[in-house]
Amino acid sequence: MQRLLVAGASAALAMALGLGSANAADKKVLAFVVNGASDFWKIAEAGVKKAQGELPNYELQFKYPEQAAAAVQQRVLDDLVAAGAAGIMVSAVDPKNQTEELNKVASQSVLFTTDSDAPQSKRVAYIGSSNTDLGKEAGKLMLKALPNGGKCVGFVGLPGADNARERIEGVKETIKGSKVELVDVRADEIDQTRAKRNVEDALAAMPDVSCLVGFYSYNTPRIYEVLKEAGKLEKIKIIGFDEDPITLGGVKEGSIVGTVVQQPFEWGYQGMKLMAKYIEGDKSGIPANGVIIVPGKVIDKSNVDDFMGQMKQMLRK
Repeated sequence: MQRLLVAGASAALAMALGLGSANAADKKVLAFVVNGASDFWKIAEAGVKKAQGELPNYELQFKYPEQAAAAVQQRVLDDLVAAGAAGIMVSAVDPKNQTEELNKVASQSVLFTTDSDAPQSKRVAYIGSSNTDLGKEAGKLMLKALPNGGKCVGFVGLPGADNARERIEGVKETIKGSKVELVDVRADEIDQTRAKRNVEDALAAMPDVSCLVGFYSYNTPRIYEVLKEAGKLEKIKIIGFDEDPITLGGVKEGSIVGTVVQQPFEWGYQGMKLMAKYIEGDKSGIPANGVIIVPGKVIDKSNVDDFMGQMKQMLRK
């Protein structure tokens, strides 16, 4: 009986303080949905975690589709909408062909995009990099690495995604008129095994290739691994994107020319806070064009140590 009285008192106290399950159910859900499984997203997840600490009235969720396919991602989005999610931020797998479905999501939930925009959709805002500018920075690294010109091959996960298309366009715009050529770009649909095989196949098909470009975070590590196994790290230049530990290690040792990084931590942190404000009626943080650019940065041997230190600190939060 005494135990029952204590339990009853505890339940009453919890209800009085608003700590019961009903309170948890009352919290609005904000979700961050990525385009596929990659260590790159752990940084954005850390940003979302920080935002959760500052948004006690919301439940923040981070969702990885089981496969990097538009249909699979759409099921994740549909499930969130069905569960009543108040806001969803998504890196669209195939924005051009997902527009209609994204508009359905936007009709029932506040929709933001990140990483890869869907500008034709009814999303409220895009927060992320200018992928064209990132591509231009990579193009500059290619020109610096190959002053006498050469053939380059690129590797990417989702060629239909805006982030991939814009990065490639940025590279081509920068190297246009030079002796540096981007002769091919091979896609892998965010399949790690296929990504590595693409590099192996490119080396076999083009023994005269001068540089390899990894357009997605995991592509550069696969390039590094293949060249190391083939004993060609010092013979072929590597240009990367994003901050995978293998990529940063290669930059530090000098086997990778440089990598163009983004700020996914800020996408998660700023994006969740901005979405919460928007839901609460404060739309002042949304610019007229709906585009919020978080600038990228070029990491080379001169600044890689400082950057790696910053990364460790971010991921500890």
